[in-house]
Amino acid sequence: MEIKIGVQHTPREIVLESGQSAEEVESAIAEALSGTGKLLTLVDEHGRKILVPADRVAYVEIGQPTPRRVGFGAL
Repeated sequence: MEIKIGVQHTPREIVLESGQSAEEVESAIAEALSGTGKLLTLVDEHGRKILVPADRVAYVEIGQPTPRRVGFGAL
């Protein structure tokens, strides 16, 4: 699953591929933004943890990755 996180006062967004389900990601975001957690913590598909201060999160986009097309059919 592809996740994009916009961070305030930062020109680029954080993009990661995660093996977590959409429900797990959404609950982690809701917990961080509700004030119970100070960090938004997500794990990418390589096992790396991404920590973002909850008060700096501008937006989060959760979506399915689009499969790459290979060959002449990609045109």
